[in-house]
Amino acid sequence: MWDFDVLVLGSGPGGQKAAIAAAKLERRVALVERRNMLGGVCINTGTIPSKTLREAVLHLTGLNQRGMYGQSYRVKDEITAADLGIRTQHVIGREIDVIRSQLSRNHVATLNGHGHFVDPHTVGVVDEHGHETKVTADKIVIATGTRPARPDTVEFDGHTIIDSDGILQLQDIPDSMVVVGAGVIGIEYASMFAALGTKVTVVERRDRMLDFCDLEIVEALKYHLRDLAVTFRFGETVAAVERRPRGALTVLESGKRIPAETVMYSAGRHGMTDELALEAAELAADARGRIQVDEHYRTAVPHIYAVGDVIGFPSLAATSMEQGRIAAHHACGEPLRGIHHLQPIGIYTIPEISFIGPTEDELTASHVPFEVGISRYRELARGQIIGDTYGMLKLLVSPDTRALLGVHVFGTGATELLHIGQAVMGCGGTIDYLVDAVFNYPTLAESYKVAALDAMNKLRRVARFEL
Repeated sequence: MWDFDVLVLGSGPGGQKAAIAAAKLERRVALVERRNMLGGVCINTGTIPSKTLREAVLHLTGLNQRGMYGQSYRVKDEITAADLGIRTQHVIGREIDVIRSQLSRNHVATLNGHGHFVDPHTVGVVDEHGHETKVTADKIVIATGTRPARPDTVEFDGHTIIDSDGILQLQDIPDSMVVVGAGVIGIEYASMFAALGTKVTVVERRDRMLDFCDLEIVEALKYHLRDLAVTFRFGETVAAVERRPRGALTVLESGKRIPAETVMYSAGRHGMTDELALEAAELAADARGRIQVDEHYRTAVPHIYAVGDVIGFPSLAATSMEQGRIAAHHACGEPLRGIHHLQPIGIYTIPEISFIGPTEDELTASHVPFEVGISRYRELARGQIIGDTYGMLKLLVSPDTRALLGVHVFGTGATELLHIGQAVMGCGGTIDYLVDAVFNYPTLAESYKVAALDAMNKLRRVARFEL
């Protein structure tokens, strides 16, 4: 009756995993994507390019080695946008090849073009020549992702005034930059360009940045960014951005005027649902283009699912992948358990931040008692070897059960290191395991044992006073 059992709109992390999961369940699957966007925003303009850019910046600037070889140390004196682009394009190309191979091996049909609903079971696919092909499917998964939100009052030109997607199109590394918005994307790019020597000013209307992170770790990051000459303007709102011959002038409501060669807006993201003709499928999106779903990622129309950034928080590639897999299994009548409530967060600033579980402030607000165990990279032989003397790992521990409540990491390899704590927490473990475990030496993973011993000693001291 149908052309396909499962049709997926979008080939980003959520769509790709949904398509492959359905194919593994021996369903006839098709995936709709524009010819030049296989892999979605994640591969082409978002996660992968930005993280590759970060690695290129760290390597070429020699930033992590300056503690050992001096502040003037650099791998390359004159770093150009082309230097950064070579590595980025190489990784993008390889990742696209991997995705194309996975889809082919699993017999997922790829339909090139823009997809839009004709009716709840029919999707029209318009290719680059304007030709439309209509396909039908029993189940449909929307995984179209998001695009940078652009305020109507700002005239973006792709060079002087850009959004986060425009970063990859810059022909030159700017001497100065204003970053509007101190969210994850804004701070990640602010740290990268500051490391390249760009004079960066961050404007944020809130009183602090990354307010969902541990305050102590955010303060440590802020200290390091200021050391890279980043200027912060918190509690400030942009009134206007005026283009000038040498760049742009950012005017704040407070009256401050900030000249810069480039202005980058990081004002959140908007779901790419405008061209889906959702009304034809009896669906609707909210003001930010997001689609509401239930715990199985079903929309208001039961046979249509939505996953990834298009459904909103947490809008992470890793989470989107799992959402796609779970939605596909449910659509195929083989439901899985939902995503574990403990989800890691990784922020690829310079240095990295990563955490899982509640912060100190959240535990305090919930009246949950805790003890803190801390390990600093400078105390570890591995920290000295790699030249990271500022990193730290923080464990939040229940004083009653010694259960691990949260893990917060700042420094080299934070996003990798976090998963040890995630595994312990996911298994309901306590810091007793970390105290008794033997870790390879010298490693950064050893910081778990040091932090666990720190927490255990504090708990022992409290217990002694209670006698």
